[in-house]
Amino acid sequence: MNAFTKLKKYEEVGVDSSVHSADAHKLVLLLYQGALLSIAAARNHMQQGELGPKGKSISQAISIIEDGLRASLNLSVGGELVHNLSSLYAYMTARLLEANLRNDMLILDEVTRLLVELRGGWEAIRSTAGVEAVSVVPDDHKVVPLAPRQEIRSTARQAIHAYQQG
Repeated sequence: MNAFTKLKKYEEVGVDSSVHSADAHKLVLLLYQGALLSIAAARNHMQQGELGPKGKSISQAISIIEDGLRASLNLSVGGELVHNLSSLYAYMTARLLEANLRNDMLILDEVTRLLVELRGGWEAIRSTAGVEAVSVVPDDHKVVPLAPRQEIRSTARQAIHAYQQG
C-alpha cells in the first residue's frame, strides 16, 4: 500500500468517525459544507474550462442538496417552514442544472449565497433539550423537524466520500 492509499484510508476513517459521532444538527452543517465545497470546485473547473470535472462537481452538489439536505426534512411534521425550505432546495437544484448547461458562474454564486445564508441559520440553531431530531430557530421559535439521524448520517457519509473521490 503506497503513501497516497494510506492517506486516503486515514481520511475515510476520519470522515466515518466524525459523521458517526455527529448529532443531526452537525450532520446538516456537514452537508452544507459539502455542497459549498462541491460548488467551489465546480467554479474552479468552469474557470479552467474543464467541462467533465465541472459537471461531476455540480452533480455532487445537487446530490448533497437533494439526497442530503432536502431528504433530511420531515415534510409530514414540519409545516410551512419545512415546505418552504424544501422548495428552496428544489430551486437551488434547478439553478445548478442551469449553471451546468450555461457555464454560468453567476448562478453558482447565487446558489453559494443561498447555501451560506442557510448554513448561517443552522449555525445559529440551538437544539431542543432532550430531542435530538428537532431544532428550534431562535429568531421565530419555529421547529424544523428532521428525518431520523441514521438517515442523515448515511447521506452525509456518502456525500463526503463522493466529494473526496472527485
